[in-house]
Amino acid sequence: MKFLHTIIVTALLIGSYEAAHAQMAPAKVGDTSKGKVLVNDKGMTLYVFDKDMPGKSACNGPCAENWPPLAASDSDKASGDLSIVVRDDGKKMWAYKGHPLYAWKNDKAPGETDGDGKLNGAWHVAKP
Repeated sequence: MKFLHTIIVTALLIGSYEAAHAQMAPAKVGDTSKGKVLVNDKGMTLYVFDKDMPGKSACNGPCAENWPPLAASDSDKASGDLSIVVRDDGKKMWAYKGHPLYAWKNDKAPGETDGDGKLNGAWHVAKP
């Protein structure tokens, strides 16, 4: 009987875990000094890059070390304005209205927007 109880509890925990993760949005709207912007699950500002093409990231290698892509997993599904882009390295990332989304390594706290305007204005906060 104890074995059956363990199986039932495990199944309930797995189902709860999957449901919680299925409902988590990769990006949401947050407030910054630049107004409403998209932020990740930690509240960190997300950015778009002028050199990207819709559905294609141009930020690879050292660029991606400075501007970490908003990673998507193989089980994630696109929804509404959020889509998934496959990067040159084969990893997946989130995009908003076709524009790949990135964080900026020098933003240290939620709401910071230090990356806005970097690289001669090629980086912008992602506006909803």
